[in-house]
Amino acid sequence: MKMIVAPMLRIFFRPWTEGMENIPDEGPAIIASNHLSFSDSFFLPALMKRRVTFIAKAEYFNTPGLKGRLTAAFFKGVGQLPVDRSGVRGAGEAAIRSAIAVIDSGELFGVYPEGTRSPDGKLYRGKVGGLARVALQTGAPVIPVAMIGTEKVQPPGQVIPNFGIRPGIRIGRPMDFSRYQGMENDRFILRSVTDEVMYEIMRLSGQEYVDIYATAAKRQIADEKKRAEAERRAEQRAERAAEKERQAAEKAAQAEAEKAEKAEGSEQDGRS
Repeated sequence: MKMIVAPMLRIFFRPWTEGMENIPDEGPAIIASNHLSFSDSFFLPALMKRRVTFIAKAEYFNTPGLKGRLTAAFFKGVGQLPVDRSGVRGAGEAAIRSAIAVIDSGELFGVYPEGTRSPDGKLYRGKVGGLARVALQTGAPVIPVAMIGTEKVQPPGQVIPNFGIRPGIRIGRPMDFSRYQGMENDRFILRSVTDEVMYEIMRLSGQEYVDIYATAAKRQIADEKKRAEAERRAEQRAERAAEKERQAAEKAAQAEAEKAEKAEGSEQDGRS
């Protein structure tokens, strides 16, 4: 599947890459990337010189329809692992175990530290847990990666990608956290490792960094949209009420004018 998708992406989008030499030819490593678009899940694994195994939502493998079947076929073809996230706590532990298994087999494991796609192109706070714990438990280097321009190729909520846009992948130097090995249960250390990786991703991507989680930002954006929609509807109701008042006033004025005209006509008839 990768041998089919990668050439197609290169033909239709002409993506560019920088720093591919930072990906080791062999041995395990953790690929930590920002997440701008659904299309990241195609460009990143397809364009890497080695297979990168990501933990993917189980929904990507069982979504109905043509798009769902194609997505499932691609993810299976590039070796992505489905994880049922309905039980959040259990899913997190399952994801970590799967990640460690990938690393132990000498392969590349990919992760989006933000935990979800950016709602507005900004870089959000990395989630403590998965990335740092896997890095400290396995000793594998972390390679920061910046996806660039993929949110323009396929904005959130858009199914058909935009052609004629060249996205890019910028790969940073491997980061060694062996100095913290054995401290994977120290939440302060996990936060420190995660923040260090996010700083490198920010430096590579040039994104504005926002020190809140992307999930919280999505809720804020959704709440703002709801408020804006409520205000818009209130304005529309007010405009309709004002229009009704205007029409009622015009009707009353017209009736008054007709009444006055009739009265004047009667008065003239009386004089004649």
